[in-house]
Amino acid sequence: MPTLADVVRELESTYDPRWAESWDAVGLVCGDPSSEVRRVLFAVDPVAAVAEEALRWDADLIVTHHPLYLRGTTSVAATTFKGRLVHTLIKNDVGLFTAHTNADVADPGVSDALARAVGLTGPLTPLLPSADDPRRGLGRVGSLPAPLSLREFARRAARGLPGTAGGLRVAGDLDCEVRRVAVSGGSGDSLLGTARAAGVDVFLTADLRHHPASEFMEAPDGPALIDAAHWATEWPWLAEAARRLTSGLAGKGITVETRVSETVTDAWKTTAECEDLK
Repeated sequence: MPTLADVVRELESTYDPRWAESWDAVGLVCGDPSSEVRRVLFAVDPVAAVAEEALRWDADLIVTHHPLYLRGTTSVAATTFKGRLVHTLIKNDVGLFTAHTNADVADPGVSDALARAVGLTGPLTPLLPSADDPRRGLGRVGSLPAPLSLREFARRAARGLPGTAGGLRVAGDLDCEVRRVAVSGGSGDSLLGTARAAGVDVFLTADLRHHPASEFMEAPDGPALIDAAHWATEWPWLAEAARRLTSGLAGKGITVETRVSETVTDAWKTTAECEDLK
């Protein structure tokens, strides 16, 4: 039976914590390195619903993309939802591990899984390569197997991503031809200029704000934009991370059972017209 230390070692060999941004908080959040791990649940967010799913499945470890504590804290008292989560995990001997920006830039990483989910094929290259290794970096650029209209590509992307209340928002000529696409899992505002310079037909990401998106679309000859839910753009990575963990451990003669959480932890639960709210 593998220990938590064995699993953490394998995860960190795939998603090296040295690749994380300086402001990030990755790695083991709670758990005894000597405890045994039989089942590992993968999820995007470390929230109560995910912890409840882990307990129902009798998981020994939760691996999430988003950190629980991105900033320092002086208390894990159960007076806050984060403190209650820590208490729940420790009482039930469930560990918590985070791979965030180190998984974003990994090869393959979060955006590779997103690119495949929306139908990109062939070799994928980083949209913004890492300075120390051009194979790694933020975002990915790839091609469609055959050109589509923006309308058709948006429909394909919607089918490939998990459903959320907000769906996809599309900016651009719906009849324009799409061949090359840039994607970036999570918030992509900072990569708008990089996507324009890459000469792609569409940039698909999440959390695009009004003013940056509006100004971007006013400039001529730029790519169309597709804005998806943050959670939805990162969820496809979970299956890849689970597969890499099981295959890596299997090569060492170690077996664990993994599961990808299907709990939708996107913050938005529904959409409504003003008339619906009267």
